[in-house]
Amino acid sequence: MHFSLHPRLAADTTVLGDLPLCRVLLSKEALGPWLILVPRRDEITEIHHLPEQDQLQLMRESSAVASLLETDYQADKINIGALGNLVPQLHVHHIARFQSDIAWPGPIWGNTDGTQREDGIQVALAEELRDELANIDGFTAI
Repeated sequence: MHFSLHPRLAADTTVLGDLPLCRVLLSKEALGPWLILVPRRDEITEIHHLPEQDQLQLMRESSAVASLLETDYQADKINIGALGNLVPQLHVHHIARFQSDIAWPGPIWGNTDGTQREDGIQVALAEELRDELANIDGFTAI
C-alpha cells in the first residue's frame, strides 16, 4: 500500500514511527509535546471517510497517545483535533497543554508565535517519545 505524507506535515514535524494504522509525528512547534497521528491511507480527508475498522483503530491509537501524554508529561489538559483546513490529508493533533503555556486557556491555533524547538531539543524529545511510544502495542520506531 502506497502512503505519502503531505509536504507541509513533513516540513513541520519529525517522524517518530508507525502504529498499526497511523504514522506518528512530533510537531516542531515549541509547545506541548504535540503529537500528530496520520492514518496511512491516501486521499482520506475526514475520519468518517475511513472504513469502520480503521475508525476504531484510530480511536484506539488516539486514546493510547493521549494517555501517554497525560501520564508521562502530567499535562493539565490534552487537546485533540482534526481540523485539516490548511492540510487536507487526515491528521489528528494531540497536544499536551499546560496552564503555563503561551496560549492557555485558549486554543493553540492563532494564539502562539510559531516558535520552533531548537534542533537539539527536538531530537532529544523525539528520542524520549520514541522510547515511550514503544510501550504501545504495534509501535515501530522510524
